[in-house]
Amino acid sequence: MPIAIIPIADQYKLDLHNQGWVLSSFAVGYMSSQVIGGSAARKYGGKSVLTMAVILWSLSTLMVPFFADSINALIISRVLLGLGEGLGLPTVFHIFAHTIPVEERSRAFAYLVAFGSIGQTVAALVCPHLHWPWMFYSFGFLGFIWVLVWCFFYSETRQEEFVQPPKVNSTNVRWTEFLCHWPLWSMYLAHFSMNWSNYIIMQWLPTYLTRHLGADAHHIMSTAVPYIMNSLLGVVAGHFADSLVANKWTVLSVRRLMTSVGLLGPGVFILFFSMVNNLPLAVLFVSISLGLSACNSAGHLSNHPEVAPNHAGITFAVSNTLATIPGITCGPLTAELVTQSHGRWFPVFIIAAGVNFVGAIIYLSQSAASQVL
Repeated sequence: MPIAIIPIADQYKLDLHNQGWVLSSFAVGYMSSQVIGGSAARKYGGKSVLTMAVILWSLSTLMVPFFADSINALIISRVLLGLGEGLGLPTVFHIFAHTIPVEERSRAFAYLVAFGSIGQTVAALVCPHLHWPWMFYSFGFLGFIWVLVWCFFYSETRQEEFVQPPKVNSTNVRWTEFLCHWPLWSMYLAHFSMNWSNYIIMQWLPTYLTRHLGADAHHIMSTAVPYIMNSLLGVVAGHFADSLVANKWTVLSVRRLMTSVGLLGPGVFILFFSMVNNLPLAVLFVSISLGLSACNSAGHLSNHPEVAPNHAGITFAVSNTLATIPGITCGPLTAELVTQSHGRWFPVFIIAAGVNFVGAIIYLSQSAASQVL
């Protein structure tokens, strides 16, 4: 949608505020289904929940071209996409918490994040060459092919058996417990901070490069570069973090190191990005920013199974729900800031950097790697 919104806006005369709401409407649905996904996976198993999730988001993707002439219908289709995708990641975290031991966890989450970025890379390379409805037809159809492969090849026999059983098998926990521990809040706020800058890049980078730096359709393919960098650095960071654990670093020190790099680094480079008017240099800085952000996969994102092994799907769901608030606010807020500052984007990026810095400080001071739930 960040690529398609440009021709859609031209065809249906959407102003910047309408574009902002279309881009942010996904996050409304995404936030709404996070906790449902984490709870349902624990109750019904990861395979069935993930199957339903991908069917829903693939169908809603296919619907977009049919509803694009109505702003309200377009927003609803994006909300449904978010509902489907919101079920997905908590379910994956539930599966990972049960099947992956701690010494392999950093790189497992790194590959998860990296392959997501590969998908975004493919989209950034392919979509500028497609008439915009075919962007949605193609990826919606690929989702249904994935469902067939998933149902045929994935076996759920090991999912509910912990590879490394938790010290305390606390199955009955009050909901307030998920909001009463600073180690949990440190993960929640680090995730919120990471997503603030990431959502701005994901939602607005094609528009920023086109409207502010004069990029054409060929140059828009350069939006694939940040996602390539994110994939590569994420995998490297995951293997590096696991090697530190194998070399007797404490798990907590590794999580704090990777989260610090994953929040402070992107904060610095998004400021550099905002200060340049040269297209190649801007792409370089935003690529480094998004690339370093992938280090969070070996940081706070890998921390959930250690702090709450019995409830990693739910704690991640709570975390991702809070971290989706930027996805809702960044669309209209960015449009308002740019409009009120007469086309200047610097306020958008300096706020993003500040949020990253605050998140890093909180995680460094409050995080833990021992079980609290």
